[in-house]
Amino acid sequence: QVHLVESGGGLVQAGESLRVSCTNSGGTIINYSMGWFRQAPGKEREFVGAMSRSGDPYYHDSVKDRFTISRDNAKQNTLYLMMNNLKPEDTAVYYCAAKVVPSYNGYYVMEWQYDYWGQGTQVTVSS
Repeated sequence: QVHLVESGGGLVQAGESLRVSCTNSGGTIINYSMGWFRQAPGKEREFVGAMSRSGDPYYHDSVKDRFTISRDNAKQNTLYLMMNNLKPEDTAVYYCAAKVVPSYNGYYVMEWQYDYWGQGTQVTVSS
């Protein structure tokens, strides 16, 4: 069972930090390849970053020096996106996604590749 729920969004000022979470209320996430996407107003949803089954992160170039993806290895059911030095252009609804990967330990950057999605959490960065 996979039921992803994002939380932690909010309104921050430019330069501040925010951490959003994605919890699978149906169980573990360690058997899935996970991804973070975002959708700004009037734009298509875009890839932010991903984490492989083994816990290796991968980032879009636009965020790799500011965002960090991590996983709760104790509870094994929560994925985090730590966002530092936020900019107004980071304003978007942030979504997490999961892909069933029985054996492949890699990343997926296209939204159509994912099997499950959360409902999203709004992040607004004011200037």
